Amino acid sequence: MGNYVIASRTRATALAAALGVVVALSLPGVAVAAGPGPDRAGSSAAAGTAGPVEGSVRRLALEPKSATEASVSAHGTERFGLMGVSWKDAAAEVQGKIEARSRNAATGAWTPWVALEPLKGGLDGNRPGARGATEPVWVGAADGAEVRVSGGSAALPAGLELNLVDPGEPGRSGTAKSAPASGAGPAAAAVAPGPESTAPRPDVVTRAQWGADESLNNEGPIYLAGGRIKALFVHHTAATAPYECTDSAAIVRGLHVYHVKTNGWRDLGYNFLVDKCGTLFEGRQGGVDQPVMGAHTYGFNSESTSVAVLGDYTNAGASPAALDGISKMAAYKLGQYDADMNGTTALTAGATQKNYAGTSFTAGQQYPFRTVSGHRDGFNTECPGHQLYPQLDTIRTSGPAARLKIGAVNDKAVAPGDTVKTPGQLVVDFSTSTAAPLVRSFELLVDGASVATVAGDATRVATMLGLGSHRVQIRATAVNGKVSTTLPVTVDADVSDVKYVPVLPKRLMDTREGLGVPKAKVGPGGVVALKVAGVQGVPAYGVTSVVLNVTATNPTESGHVSVYPNGTVRTSASNLNFTPGQTIPNLVVVPVHDGIVQFYNSAGTVDLIADITGYFLASGEGGTHMNLGPKRVLDTRSGTGGVPVAPVGAGGVLDLDLSAVDGLPAQDGLTAVVLNVTATNPTTSSHVSVFPSGTTRTSASNLNFTAGQTIPNLVVVPVVNGKVSFYNNAGSVDLIADITGYFTSSGAGAKHSNLGPKRLMDTRSGLGAAKAPVGQGGVVTLTVAGVEGVPATGVTAVILNVTATNPTTSSYVSVYPSGTTRTSASNLNFTAGQTIPNLVVVPVVDGKVSFYNNAGSVDLIADITGYFSK
Repeated sequence: MGNYVIASRTRATALAAALGVVVALSLPGVAVAAGPGPDRAGSSAAAGTAGPVEGSVRRLALEPKSATEASVSAHGTERFGLMGVSWKDAAAEVQGKIEARSRNAATGAWTPWVALEPLKGGLDGNRPGARGATEPVWVGAADGAEVRVSGGSAALPAGLELNLVDPGEPGRSGTAKSAPASGAGPAAAAVAPGPESTAPRPDVVTRAQWGADESLNNEGPIYLAGGRIKALFVHHTAATAPYECTDSAAIVRGLHVYHVKTNGWRDLGYNFLVDKCGTLFEGRQGGVDQPVMGAHTYGFNSESTSVAVLGDYTNAGASPAALDGISKMAAYKLGQYDADMNGTTALTAGATQKNYAGTSFTAGQQYPFRTVSGHRDGFNTECPGHQLYPQLDTIRTSGPAARLKIGAVNDKAVAPGDTVKTPGQLVVDFSTSTAAPLVRSFELLVDGASVATVAGDATRVATMLGLGSHRVQIRATAVNGKVSTTLPVTVDADVSDVKYVPVLPKRLMDTREGLGVPKAKVGPGGVVALKVAGVQGVPAYGVTSVVLNVTATNPTESGHVSVYPNGTVRTSASNLNFTPGQTIPNLVVVPVHDGIVQFYNSAGTVDLIADITGYFLASGEGGTHMNLGPKRVLDTRSGTGGVPVAPVGAGGVLDLDLSAVDGLPAQDGLTAVVLNVTATNPTTSSHVSVFPSGTTRTSASNLNFTAGQTIPNLVVVPVVNGKVSFYNNAGSVDLIADITGYFTSSGAGAKHSNLGPKRLMDTRSGLGAAKAPVGQGGVVTLTVAGVEGVPATGVTAVILNVTATNPTTSSYVSVYPSGTTRTSASNLNFTAGQTIPNLVVVPVVDGKVSFYNNAGSVDLIADITGYFSK
């Protein structure tokens, strides 16, 4: 709060300096005139009381010596802790000076004389019965006081009296009353919670905890007319002598009693107070989270809040703990109203006056202010002290990222509290007014959990959502460690309309030719971005994910490739693993956020090829997924599937008639089948393409292999005329196909949800399974339902990228529904030392899937990319 400057200030300061004390220069506050004492920086939380504490005021009339002089001397009084001088007419002014001193109750020593400064009348509005008054002086435990008043050439105001305040002691009997359970006073019981803040609500010693006597406050609080706090004013209470932080609650109680019983105000003037140990105290009642109007900065109370530091900061700065307390409260209160601690605002003057710097204000006019301002910025006072005032710049830049907000979800503008729908993909655009170098990182929070982290200069982050309604926020961590969080938006993930649309295989990317991306190998740590939406017949909007057959060729070193949605943070999941000179494909189902997917290469250089075989669309067109199998539908070694018992020769095409497959619907409703295709016993290096029967084969390949290699790959192939075709480029090769499901246009199947990629299992680290390789004939079972965003019920199948690594011998791995009998189908085939991945669509029966290893031992990794559910 603080005094307004009068002509006697220089004389009073000089007098106090000569006497060896620090003058109180801020009103109404605490000008401690007690002698030196222990300065223990302990927590003042111990000052919390067991209930309300009744304080009291003893009033002693001053004896006039003349029309311009008066005094009083009181020895052997009951103990008091705070004193001040008041007079009847709040509008009257003392033109001279008012001085006071007190006697220490323990030692009997008198303090030097201290000049008291009058308060500005009307600081808490024009109130009937309000008195004019000086700042109060905190004196600790005193039992004597003397006051002398000189009015100079002007007559003194009537009704001068010395007010001695006993702040009371916890446990002492009396008529004090506690606050209602809400702690907000009688008129605030029905007030709705205040707005959420982007900054954490700091710990605050409530009025009940510091022992406020709520019987003094029968009017209830007043809330800001606009319901919005635009600035925070910093004050000091001008307490000069050292105080223990355990005494802070008593000081606050003394201020409360003085402001109400002496000044005639409705309540304690400050909104919040903080001591040198950094402990914050609730001041004026009405609710810590509410825009409560205080009595602290004359002319500007109606659009602001306040924090007063216990102490006098004229000759020394505030402690780091006190500054941090101010910072926390400023961040919280300004964060409730989208204001920046280091920003500016416009305040409307409520009075015509000048501030300490001489700036003139005219009532009703707007003026620029810093959002964190000193009392002197709005009023003619030295408050918050010559040394604390320059520390405000430190406070302004000490907070978390300010004005942090979500601006758009999936390119749709949103406001806090809005609800938007998505078929699964989540792209969040956000902003902050804090400069990027001051922000360490941003995290995307989904239902309170961090799911993605981006750098401090980012403005967008993305992920995939599981089914259901989700609370989405952005959390920023500043370089100073302070944290702020956006107000939430609700995102409902609904896949009721997401269906699969198969397409004839089409090449979208080939780094060897410059198709879709620059004509160049992808270097170590390199990333290429491929536009997939609006390309080659893929719709420009509504695509939630694409199914790509990705091939790595001409690698110079052992490495891996990861395919992931643009705008997301790449995880540790890999889609292809290769050795120098190897050509290897794998099917990838990758979410699409903004029409682009990214391809990352870990080491060396490599050419990449991507062929699209289908996409998932949110428009409702396409088919739904049905589980079937795993069931062997083709084997050229035995003639399974009605094919010749013979390898497929060079340039040969083998047609598979699906009409005889038990469980498949009639061809009118069958749109695509999911096949795990394995090439074995090849006589030379070659490739195999799987395509709809009766269509023109494209350049897309599904399996690439060398002589003698056995290799599988998942294929999602459109069905035309009830058949699919298999083409072998060179030499001869045996082909095997196991069906795991199909897509139907009937709408009776399950809908697809993107998720991840997220790692669910790694036997090397013990994630999801025992920390040990899977031995010969061994089975590990992985729980997938209810894990990492997968619903606990309703899931019919999961899409896993399964990787085998560190095998000790040639073997194969089969992935199948837990609780079912394993068939002869294999999903991965490998040799000793090889690392190989393959995509698997595996039905879910009991919430789990099982992994079987045929020979030797091998480590297994499983990353989920999505699931099907009804």
